[in-house]
Amino acid sequence: MYLKQLIQVQQMVQDGALDEKLSVLCGGKSELDAYRARLLHTLEAFGKTFGTDREIAIFSAPGRTELGGNHTDHQHGHVLAASVNLDIIAVASPRSDNIIQVQSEGYPLDVISLEELEPIPETQEPHAAELIRGVAARFGQLGYPLEHGFDAYTTSTVLKGSGLSSSAAFEVLMGNICNAFFAEGKLSPIALAEIGQFAENVFYRKPCGQMDQMASSVGGVVAIDFFDPHLPEVRSIAFDFDKTGYALCIVDTGGSHADLTDEYAAIPAEMGAVAAYFGKSFLSEVPANQVLKSIPELRKACGDRAVLRAMHFYREDRRAQGEADALERGDFEAFLRFVQKSGQSSYDLLQNVYPSSAPQDQPASIALAVGSAMLGGRGAIRVHGGGFGGTIQAFVPTVLLSQFQEGMEAVLGAGSCHVLKIRPVGGVTILE
Repeated sequence: MYLKQLIQVQQMVQDGALDEKLSVLCGGKSELDAYRARLLHTLEAFGKTFGTDREIAIFSAPGRTELGGNHTDHQHGHVLAASVNLDIIAVASPRSDNIIQVQSEGYPLDVISLEELEPIPETQEPHAAELIRGVAARFGQLGYPLEHGFDAYTTSTVLKGSGLSSSAAFEVLMGNICNAFFAEGKLSPIALAEIGQFAENVFYRKPCGQMDQMASSVGGVVAIDFFDPHLPEVRSIAFDFDKTGYALCIVDTGGSHADLTDEYAAIPAEMGAVAAYFGKSFLSEVPANQVLKSIPELRKACGDRAVLRAMHFYREDRRAQGEADALERGDFEAFLRFVQKSGQSSYDLLQNVYPSSAPQDQPASIALAVGSAMLGGRGAIRVHGGGFGGTIQAFVPTVLLSQFQEGMEAVLGAGSCHVLKIRPVGGVTILE
C-alpha cells in the first residue's frame, strides 16, 4: 500500500503533480480546478478530524448511470451501465487498533469495531455504518486478516437519493479502502462489486441487484450478463459519447427515493413470484414464451402487476443487449431508440415512475412530460435507476442543451438539471 504523509500529499495536489489523474476522474480540464479544490478540502478536513501527523492514501468511487436494463439485474438479466464524473473521495489512514471510523461530510461519525461484525437485529434501523460493517465482514469471511482499522474522511458529489447510486459508490469506496489495507489490493473490481452488494443485501437489508456496484467498481461503459451472478460476464464498451452531438443530462425531479424501500422491494418480489410459478428463482431461468402462454393462470396466482413487470423484464433484457450492440457498432441513433422504448416500458409495464402508495405525488412524471415536450421527438428521455420519483435521464442534442436546462429548471428548480460525462475508470486509489 502506497502511503504518504498528509502534508506531502497536500503539496503534491497544490503543485499539480496529480492533475493528469484527477482530470480523468472529474471529466476533463474544465472541471479540474473544482476537483482539485475539493480534494484539498478533503485532505484538510481529514487533518482537522483525525490529526495531521498521519500517513494517508486517497480513494475515489464514482456514481453510475444506468444506460439500459431497468430492474433486470436482480433477475439475473442483462444491463448496460456507466460510471460518471460525480464521485465520493476518501482520505484514509490505517489505525493501530481494531476500530474503523468514517466521517462522511455533513453526517455523524460512523464507528465500528472489527470484533463486532454481525448484522444488527431486524428490530433496528440500518444506517451507513452497516454498509461499512458489511464490507469489512465480507473481507473477513473471504479469509483476509482484519488486523487493524482505519480512519477515513469522505466528501461526495453523488447526490443522495438521486438515482446515481450514492450507496453503491460508498460501498465500492469502502471496498477499495479495505482492499488496500486488508488484502494488499488483490481483489478485482468485480469482486469488490460483489462485496458491495453483499453489504447492502445482508447488512443494510435492501434487496438490490449488482448493476450499481459493478458500474461504479469497473468503470467506463460496461455491458453485463448476470445469468450467473457469481461469475457475471462483463465486457467494456469503448464508445466516445463526447463525439455524438448529445449531452447526457440527469434531472433531479425533487422526489427522493431514500425511504421507498418497500416500493423497490416489490419489483423483485413480484418478478420472483412469476418465476416461482414455474419452479424457478429468477425470470432469466424461465423462457419468455412460457410466461406469455400462461398469462391467465399467472394473473390469478401472482396478480396483474406482477405479470406486467415480468413482461417488462423480457423486453428490457433484449433492449439492454441491443443498446450494447448499437454502441459497439457506433450506431448512436439506434441506441437512442432503444433508450426511448425503455422509458416507455418502465412507465407502462414496470410502473416505477411514481409510487403506487402516493399517486398524487408524481415529480418524475412531470419531468418526463416537460422534457419530452422540449425535446420534440429528438434524443431520448426515460426514468433513471430505481425510479419512483428520483431522477430522469435525457440525451439532449447539444444545440438544445441550454434551452432544455432552462426549461427543466424553470419547472423543477435551479440546479436540478445536471450535465454529466462518462468517467472511463471506476473505483481507484489515487495515490499509487
